[in-house]
Amino acid sequence: MFFTCGPNEAMVVSGFCRSPPVMVAGGRVFVLPCIQQIQRISLNTLTLNVKSEKVYTRHGVPISVTGIAQVKIQGQNKEMLAAACQMFLGKTEAEIAHIALETLEGHQRAIMAHMTVEEIYKDRQKFSEQVFKVASSDLVNMGISVVSYTLKDIHDDQDYLHSLGKARTAQVQKDARIGEAEAKRDAGIREAKAKQEKVSAQYLSEIEMAKAQRDYELKKAAYDIEVNTRRAQADLAYQLQVAKTKQQIEEQRVQVQVVERAQQVAVQEQEIARREKELEARVRKPAEAERYRLERLAEAEKSQLIMQAEAEAESVRVAEEISGPLTSANKITLVSSGSGAMGAAKVTGEVLDILSHLPESVERLTGVSISQVNHKPLRTA
Repeated sequence: MFFTCGPNEAMVVSGFCRSPPVMVAGGRVFVLPCIQQIQRISLNTLTLNVKSEKVYTRHGVPISVTGIAQVKIQGQNKEMLAAACQMFLGKTEAEIAHIALETLEGHQRAIMAHMTVEEIYKDRQKFSEQVFKVASSDLVNMGISVVSYTLKDIHDDQDYLHSLGKARTAQVQKDARIGEAEAKRDAGIREAKAKQEKVSAQYLSEIEMAKAQRDYELKKAAYDIEVNTRRAQADLAYQLQVAKTKQQIEEQRVQVQVVERAQQVAVQEQEIARREKELEARVRKPAEAERYRLERLAEAEKSQLIMQAEAEAESVRVAEEISGPLTSANKITLVSSGSGAMGAAKVTGEVLDILSHLPESVERLTGVSISQVNHKPLRTA
């Protein structure tokens, strides 16, 4: 069957197939009944009141010391748990606490014997650390760890500690009186110094106030001068700006007048141009048209006369080229075909016949019609 335990307890299973025994701290384990055995050991923290009565210190003075220790069986360390099981398995928490208490008390007595009363009384921390160190090294072999140790009380039956307290008290009282006197002296010195510093601070404050008042007046005067200067500059700038604005307005007005005058001039120029165009359309254009017509008529007539003269000259030149051979001929021999009249009448008739065919021959040769040149009428443009 299964067995369980909390984190403040450990289980040890021994018997069949459990060699060495199984140790479980805070968990569960399977146990075979009759052939296996389960035992439990507490892991709770134990508080021990360690008293050592009338122990003689190094100087032979008997004193009593009481310390408080916190111990427990270490379940997380397997070796320490195994050692604790070997020594305390089957024992109750009271029995385990008694064994640990006896061990701590023995170490505490040993440390007291090696120290003086004054050392224990004045340096309790050192005494506690030594007891903790020595006891821990011994108890760890039992599987027990010392969680903490604190010295609770020191007393004796011989009033030794009381005497130490008286001496200490007297010394403390003496130191207190001296300290009080020194404190009063220092307080008086500090008070006088404080008064002096107060007066000095007051004077300095008044001086600073006077300086501040002076600086204020100077700055105020400077500010007033600057304000008045700025105000005058502002007034002057305003007047200057007003003058500039008036000047700009006047310039704009003059520019407007110039533009209006320019527009009037442009309108007048357009009117003059319109009238010139109108005059040109009504007078100049007809006159120029008539002049052009007359010029063209004159040029046409001139061309006609030139062409007529050239045609006449050409016709004369062609009659001369035709008649040239006849003029250079010494004689003309006419051969009759044998029909018609004979003699001078025959010659005259053939000459007339040649002249009648002359214009046609000239036109074929030159392209100029003699009859058209002599009878061409004049053309008008």
